Amino acid sequence: MTTHELRKKYLDFFKSKNHVVISSASLIPENDPTTLFTSAGMQPMIPYLLGEKHPEGTRIADSQKCFRTQDIDVVGDNRHTTFFEMLGNWSLGDYFKTEQIDWMYDFVTKEIGLDPNRIYVTCFRGNSEIGIPRDEQAASLWQGKFESAGVEAKIVDNIEVEGMQGGRIAYYDDTKNWWSRAGVPANMPKGEPGGPDAEMFWDFGEELKIHENSEYKDKPCHINCDCGRFVEIGNNVFMQYVREENGFEELKQKNIDFGGGLERMSQAVLDVPDIFMIDVFSGVKTELEKLSDKKYGGNDEETKAFRVIMDHLRGAIFLIADGAVASNKDQGYFTRRLIRRAVRFASQLGIKENFCGKLAEIYIAEYSESYSYLNDKKDFIISELKAEENKFRQTLEQGIKEFEKGIDPFILFTTYGFPIELTKELAEEKGIKIDETDFNKKMKEHQELSRQGAEEKFKGGLADSSEMSTKYHTTTHLLHAALRKVLGDHVEQRGSNITDKRLRFDFSHSEKMTPEQREEVENIVNEAISKKLSVSMVEMTVEEAKEQGAIGLFGDKYGEKVKVYTVGEGGDIVSKEICGGPHVENLADMGHFRIKKEESSSSGIRRIKAILE
Repeated sequence: MTTHELRKKYLDFFKSKNHVVISSASLIPENDPTTLFTSAGMQPMIPYLLGEKHPEGTRIADSQKCFRTQDIDVVGDNRHTTFFEMLGNWSLGDYFKTEQIDWMYDFVTKEIGLDPNRIYVTCFRGNSEIGIPRDEQAASLWQGKFESAGVEAKIVDNIEVEGMQGGRIAYYDDTKNWWSRAGVPANMPKGEPGGPDAEMFWDFGEELKIHENSEYKDKPCHINCDCGRFVEIGNNVFMQYVREENGFEELKQKNIDFGGGLERMSQAVLDVPDIFMIDVFSGVKTELEKLSDKKYGGNDEETKAFRVIMDHLRGAIFLIADGAVASNKDQGYFTRRLIRRAVRFASQLGIKENFCGKLAEIYIAEYSESYSYLNDKKDFIISELKAEENKFRQTLEQGIKEFEKGIDPFILFTTYGFPIELTKELAEEKGIKIDETDFNKKMKEHQELSRQGAEEKFKGGLADSSEMSTKYHTTTHLLHAALRKVLGDHVEQRGSNITDKRLRFDFSHSEKMTPEQREEVENIVNEAISKKLSVSMVEMTVEEAKEQGAIGLFGDKYGEKVKVYTVGEGGDIVSKEICGGPHVENLADMGHFRIKKEESSSSGIRRIKAILE
């Protein structure tokens, strides 16, 4: 079974359980300024988990593209990737624990054939401080499923201290078996939903409790340890609580939020403990072996280099396709970092020629049936990768010259993008010792400043649903329509960031706007506001939305229902766009629209910052 067949089998299974299959949302969150990327399958579903009606009903299934920046530096082991797909099924106030556990057990054991003797489950231990009890119901339901197949399923506690104890189902605290975007309950802000979860693990075998030199050799092995034996393949979240001012309350509706890593589930099906041994990586791995004249798995350092290149280029391709082209800021910074790290690790394998475009073609062919838009954007993706690779190769040359002058490694890194690994390598060749303690101290300070800046930049916004944020959100629709009218139909939204003080709007356009064009766009928006036009919403299929001329980033799967917001009516419609909301009901009292700045965001992408006065 290939990874793509596994994805289809999962979606078809939940379709048979009356779920509507929806397309993946973009890696760049729509109108969510609180985060740079979609990093979890539940992120696009938050409004519906909190009670908003989903246009497709109460049972939803999907495979959501995700990207996690925090994993960039740990890629290189046998289980971490920055980009991954999260299989999801959602009950929005419909079914709950009994149905979810029944269906999930049936899917993993009967549909994809995993041996129940090698599946283990963890459940929530409970937390008396927040008044949420031990999840005995979930543990009992899982026990019943195992025992129905003749598999002994002892439920144990304190497994992380006392070891396995012959258990198959184990209780853990809220650092392991509680799920919310903010992590443990103590970190959850007011209004954040979350709940206990039951996680499923695949056992790759006791012999994988890493060799005698491992840091785990004297520690008890348990389901949630990091020795490599057990890998999580799915997380059944029972999202039934919301954090309020005085503690936790039950949500108005009990939800199911299942998230299962597609690639990790594929690992279990193939029974390979190395995630980079699954089929989606095989074509690129073979090409890398040819280019480097080295074999994957040859030694630890070379294996790490293979893994970094395979992961980072796949991630960069999907980021570019969703609008995050390489740059020095925001999402583009991470695209740039991925490509540059891939080039750096390729040099460790002895690859001196340009390779990014060649590997991108292989990945695009691998994924194009599941994500056809990759093929549509193939030329653009490859040209962006090649341009960034060329740019970094020049940076490497410049960095080496600066190194020869004895420049501080930290300056080499922050100013020239020159990796510390390469600085160390060059220093060793010349018998120079690098003060890594000083470098790490400066890097920590640099990262703290960057993080504080990011938190400040993305702290407010549409997530607060304030009146001003809602007004600015509606204004982006007017701006989008005005830009297309003034500059042409090639203009497409490439991201937005909205707070209660201003809007920021990225769009596809290759040239700086003239003062006359800026003024014309402002006039169009202000004219619509002055008319006090109404804003209405209708749910319809994607095909109907396209037929009516609504603009939006259309997914690969049609037949889904979407929300279409229209500004104006009759012969005076100024905007019709697919969007999740929220919006004002009328443009009255919006204020006067003014563009404060229009600038380049990255190659082929312009950025407008504007306010309502």
